[in-house]
Amino acid sequence: MDEMKVFENKEIRSMWDNEKEEWLFSVVDVVGVLAESANPRRYWSDLKRKLKDEEGADQLYENIVQLKMKSPDGKMRATDVTDLQGIFRIIQSIPSPKAEPFKMWLAEVGKERVDEIIDPELTIERALQTYLQKGYSREWINQRLQAIQVRKELTDAWQDHGVNAGRAFAILTNEISKAWSGMTARQYKDFKNLKKENLRDNMTTTELILNMLAETATKDITNVDHPENMSEHRAV
Repeated sequence: MDEMKVFENKEIRSMWDNEKEEWLFSVVDVVGVLAESANPRRYWSDLKRKLKDEEGADQLYENIVQLKMKSPDGKMRATDVTDLQGIFRIIQSIPSPKAEPFKMWLAEVGKERVDEIIDPELTIERALQTYLQKGYSREWINQRLQAIQVRKELTDAWQDHGVNAGRAFAILTNEISKAWSGMTARQYKDFKNLKKENLRDNMTTTELILNMLAETATKDITNVDHPENMSEHRAV
């Protein structure tokens, strides 16, 4: 799953490749940071043509793949991504005063992920610090972190019972949302006047608890009844 990394207040879409155990980064986002271009997509297109004639271009192109990531309009669109080796090659091709700070930032991003694999509690600690910096109370943060764990247990149960992530998860999530709130997730976001913001990050402590209870009950029933298709999952 892709996520946002932030370098000097600029968002860079990234994805962790579990198989290769490495980060993949959106090339356009990186180019936007380094080149400070008003049109990073065009800049990258021109740079690709230029790099074709340079030594080592074949290796760079081998490391670039297209994956779907969330675009600024909220839709999933295919975009060029590459690993750290590819990003460092691109950095060499863009004259930028941000090159060295960006290299240091990349090293820190990589170190954080390795640290989290060795000690998963660091993931929780970093989430805690992020929410504190955003001004949330410790009571709310404790509930939010519990909600994240409950959600993970539920999605694991769904996958164990044949439900694939994506649209199927969204359908079942809406069923749970309607069960405790009377609204789908989209309707709930509209009710709270949210657009791209995370719904759960904008729930009250009480709302988080009610949603957790509903998801916990769904997980427990799923593990007992073993639904075999979407119709049975929706009935849970």
